[in-house]
Amino acid sequence: MARLRLGPLLRYVDGARATVWVEADRPCTAEVRCADGTRGTARTFQVAGHHYALVPVEGLRPGTDTAYEVTLDDRPVWPLPDSPFPASTIRTPGGDGTDGGDGGDGGDTAALRVTFGSCRWAAPPAKTSHLHDLGHRGDKGAGRDTGKEHDPVGPDALDTLAARIAADPAAPRPDVLLLLGDQVYADEVSQATRRWLAARRDLSEPPGDQVADYEEYTHLYYESWLDPEVRWLLSTVPSCMIFDDHDVIDDWNTSASWLAEMRATPWWRERILSGLMSYWVYQHLGNLPPEELARDEVYAAVRATPDGTDALRAHAATADADPTTARWSYRRDFGRVRLLMVDTRAARVLDEDKRAMLDPGEAAWLREQALEGGCDHLLIGTSLPWLLPHLIHDAEGWNAALCRGERGARWARFGEDLRRRADLEHWAAFPTSFDALAALIADAGSVADAPATVCVLSGDVHHAYVAEPTWPGGGGPDARVLQLTCSPVHNSIPASIRVGFRFGWSRVGRALGRRFARHGRLPRAAVNWRRTGGPWFGNHLMTLTLRGRSAELRLDRARAEKGGGERLETVERTTLTP
Repeated sequence: MARLRLGPLLRYVDGARATVWVEADRPCTAEVRCADGTRGTARTFQVAGHHYALVPVEGLRPGTDTAYEVTLDDRPVWPLPDSPFPASTIRTPGGDGTDGGDGGDGGDTAALRVTFGSCRWAAPPAKTSHLHDLGHRGDKGAGRDTGKEHDPVGPDALDTLAARIAADPAAPRPDVLLLLGDQVYADEVSQATRRWLAARRDLSEPPGDQVADYEEYTHLYYESWLDPEVRWLLSTVPSCMIFDDHDVIDDWNTSASWLAEMRATPWWRERILSGLMSYWVYQHLGNLPPEELARDEVYAAVRATPDGTDALRAHAATADADPTTARWSYRRDFGRVRLLMVDTRAARVLDEDKRAMLDPGEAAWLREQALEGGCDHLLIGTSLPWLLPHLIHDAEGWNAALCRGERGARWARFGEDLRRRADLEHWAAFPTSFDALAALIADAGSVADAPATVCVLSGDVHHAYVAEPTWPGGGGPDARVLQLTCSPVHNSIPASIRVGFRFGWSRVGRALGRRFARHGRLPRAAVNWRRTGGPWFGNHLMTLTLRGRSAELRLDRARAEKGGGERLETVERTTLTP
């Protein structure tokens, strides 16, 4: 008798179709049955002894909200018995002549709400108690945790969002959730996971208390996505995901010398292959619309055999050896809102003489998608911020100049050491790519039928802020351009980040940055910019509400209440367009 091990996750949704991802504990047929009579089925595929299905549901009606259940071999497994949460639903856009979201604010059915953030460390102390029950018994024991202990990094913003939606299912809620990296931390595990690893192998052997293989990656996803509130939230709000470094290892693909050193270690190959394989299964597949899934040769190969492990492992090995053979970036259209989720980790060119955030093929793909036109708002999802505080931007550009030899071999060695110690590997550390993105945004915002806004959505830096660029000489785009950064969803905010980023935006910090730039012989950046919001520190989620050509931004912070419990508090709300 098959049991539900993880999920369901509601992934792709449009006006007539949806995909629902599940993991079962054995081979079976998964079925999604909607209250309106719509249904879809898929046979599980196997990877490394685990069984998954991405169930396509077709024939949904635009502009509807229908509850669904999941069965495995005709046995109901979702919703869970005695669940305290409302029914999971599939909410489709449209139905009123528009291609927008579900509405809710003022009854405007053309509104689309996009909620985003990054860096969610999964396991405060009380959450780990669910892992054994849910990870191994599947559909038992999934009620709310009534005995939560103190969370050392503060309330989880996804938990509090789930609680708010569950308390009033009819109230406005996100139409899509964008998770912009660090969905799991392969190099920074909880105490409970460390104990699990220690029972499995000798932690005195590399990689120590970091994950080593595919099975250990699955444990991280169980720990993160079996959190009861998050599990329900992901079952009822569609999600789009992209990786960042901690999904594999801190500062993944920082430089060519870093990669050479990692490839020389005996444990790295299994780590990178397992990281890419698990990302493909748990995150990447659900990002794709049904027509792309139908053309995906790897998906077909994995499903065509009783055990798809070898086919997927071969794909991961090829992607690691030659990143141009795999595209992790993707496009999603929500009516006249276009989302381009960009891979800023695996697609890098690391040769110091050709250093780029995106390889030529990836850059060409991004340019083609951005310049197509026909959208009211263009969203570029990149885990790493494009616009940073000026001091940090100039320090990263200076460091890149040192590393490529602008000041000689001794400075180059110093620069490489500093790059790794200080995490100097954002867009600013790839100056050619920084300027290329600025030029692309200017072009995309100036085409015929240009969007009203071009928003770069990012995370990574463990705080939130808004920055706005201007182009020298007034040659900027017609669209309003914004860098919107939101991080973390649930993680610590070190004092060094609070101090460093505040100082980085200051006048003194900017002057210091100019000195770095002069020493590195840096040309002036293609754009100027200023901070127009923040910095804000805490566990946050940002939401864009888009109606026609108007846009509004809201930032919510998760707070613990004095009498117990948690809530989302709105700390910023601003109109981005007239």
